Amino acid sequence: METPVFTPDERDYLRSSLLEFARNDHRITGAAITGSAAAAREDEWSDVDLAFGVAATDDLPNVLADWTAHMYDHYDALHHLDVIAGAWTYRVFILANTLQVDLAFVVETEFRALGPTFGLVFGKVKEPRHASPPQGVAIMGMAWLYALHARSCIARRKLWQAEYMISGVRDNALALACLRHGLPAAQGRGMDLLPTGVASQFEASLVGRLDITELSRAFKAVIQGLLREIRDTDTELAGRLEATLIALTETPAEPR
Repeated sequence: METPVFTPDERDYLRSSLLEFARNDHRITGAAITGSAAAAREDEWSDVDLAFGVAATDDLPNVLADWTAHMYDHYDALHHLDVIAGAWTYRVFILANTLQVDLAFVVETEFRALGPTFGLVFGKVKEPRHASPPQGVAIMGMAWLYALHARSCIARRKLWQAEYMISGVRDNALALACLRHGLPAAQGRGMDLLPTGVASQFEASLVGRLDITELSRAFKAVIQGLLREIRDTDTELAGRLEATLIALTETPAEPR
């Protein structure tokens, strides 16, 4: 059976319908389009991102419940999850036609832009408060933390977990590269925009099969890529970490 896939027209209709639903909900005091649509960067795979201000904190549970029922009753929602970020609740839906719909709710006293992709549709907003970008020092720390665990997993022959940890090293190293090149560092958003030579150095760190030899090879490759990125960001820190990170890749496969 062919999987149904949403069309841009269906997505636009749904977004307009939800904004109209918001206008008719007296508890909603403001609405905004967020994400790629607010930046005129939509393509055929973009999802729906909307943000709403709610009159009172006490209204939030009922608003969430009513809007959730509306999504299931009228738009063929299959499931949802909540992502909590500060005062905001992001209720994320998957529809039967594969469309993702992100509905963000916050009390009106906190209804504001948290980033550049925020287009007010109606209501009033507070002063913008853009979230701080990821810090390079934290990304480097997460990278060596994943590396420590990758070494242990290879030594313990935990093959799937080792692959996970190697991927964690690579993801953070690439995030560091994105930060260095002025690209979005979160959730891989800038990785495909990196210069070819920067991204390609990590191709050898992809795990081709789940065995100790292959995992060890990929681990060595990702550590070399990570060290290159750390050197380009903080030479002094790279000098302190280099010998220890390389030593991680030389641990024998059998536990001591």
